[in-house]
Amino acid sequence: MKNWYGRIACCLLISVSPAVPAAEEAELDALRQELDRLRRDYDKKIEQLENRLEPQQQDTKTPPAQPHAVPTPGRGQVTDKAFNPAISLILNGSYTDFELDPEGYFIPGFALGEETGPGEEGLSLAESELVVSANVDDKFYGAFTLALTPDNEAEIEEAYFQTLTLPWGFTLKAGRFYSGIAYLNEQHTHRWDFADTALAYRALLANQYGDDGAQLRWLAPTDLFVEFGLEALRGDSYPAAGAGDSGVGANSAFVHIGGDVGVSHSWRVGVSRLYAEAEDRESSESGPALPAAGDFTGDSEVTVVDFVWKWAPNGNPYRTNLTFQAEYLWREEDGVYSNVPAPYDAEQSGWYAQAVYQFMPRWRLGLRYDELDADDPGPAFSGTGLNPGDHTPTRSSAMLDFSNSEFSRFRLQYNRDESRPETDDQWFLQYIMSLGAHGAHQF
Repeated sequence: MKNWYGRIACCLLISVSPAVPAAEEAELDALRQELDRLRRDYDKKIEQLENRLEPQQQDTKTPPAQPHAVPTPGRGQVTDKAFNPAISLILNGSYTDFELDPEGYFIPGFALGEETGPGEEGLSLAESELVVSANVDDKFYGAFTLALTPDNEAEIEEAYFQTLTLPWGFTLKAGRFYSGIAYLNEQHTHRWDFADTALAYRALLANQYGDDGAQLRWLAPTDLFVEFGLEALRGDSYPAAGAGDSGVGANSAFVHIGGDVGVSHSWRVGVSRLYAEAEDRESSESGPALPAAGDFTGDSEVTVVDFVWKWAPNGNPYRTNLTFQAEYLWREEDGVYSNVPAPYDAEQSGWYAQAVYQFMPRWRLGLRYDELDADDPGPAFSGTGLNPGDHTPTRSSAMLDFSNSEFSRFRLQYNRDESRPETDDQWFLQYIMSLGAHGAHQF
């Protein structure tokens, strides 16, 4: 090989020499022929190596990503298509079977918001979503979500802009959005690991809290994930009502901390606080045989502690992974109900814990347990549904789902629901279909 390099060098030097004696012409011709032969040999060897490498590249292609984890242009990402809107339609439908009549649903000790029951029985189209999102320009991102209800009504679920380039780790969001409190609250229904939300969210937040307002987040410049957030909100959504305080009737604060443990584990813990003013808040807290306490006016404060742990072998969730999450919600309310002559001052709380295990690609198994607790607000409320009596609302759930891709999912779920005094055996058969581009989800 060294002789080859020497011959090539000689040829290159000779090729740039200004003049060569005639006596050496024969030697130059021989060297040029040797150089041509070496070039042909090298081209042949390179072609052979490329032919050997090509099938190995085919065998080592990166496997497809885990369902609901495919990144697309979105928040904070600038690509050649970043300014073209990503449009997706989420179709959600189910077949449900309940032992008890869902129309008479109530939870003793809790005043429920609208649409917080188990849903309709039988075949039904659940809430679908039309989502449009894109970078507005190099400094702003925008998103719009239109909820299409089974009653053929359209509701604006989210419509907001968000900054991309504020200095020092700050991000500003303004418009209509789901609050950053807790963990499950920001997730849209198609992201839920179960067909229904946790009992604590149903009872204390009317499924989830979204409102008009502004949010400021700060991400600390540390290896450990540390995030703080503040929100000023209109106060039109349960547990708030009436948009008090000149249209700023609610506010919240939250902190989230998280990180990795080795290459296979990651975690996040958070604490949140929501303060809401309620003016003539309509609610339903009674079964068919109990009189309603009426509309509520007063203050409502909700504190949430959340914890999430995720495991994937060697950080690769494609084949198997496990997610454990738990949240505790505690609400304090102080005010009056329109149909009761005594003041209302009571506390309610609830928690859930769930684990979802992907035991093989596309298949997941999940278990969940919920429990609620409510104070006795006093003898003046003994004839209403706000008196919990000696009943402790609980629910146990199990689900199995299959995802053919990141765009489709089928789920079978069973609930043993004891949130009412009578036990309700509930079955869900659900499908979720995502049409069009859909961005990656948060942790």
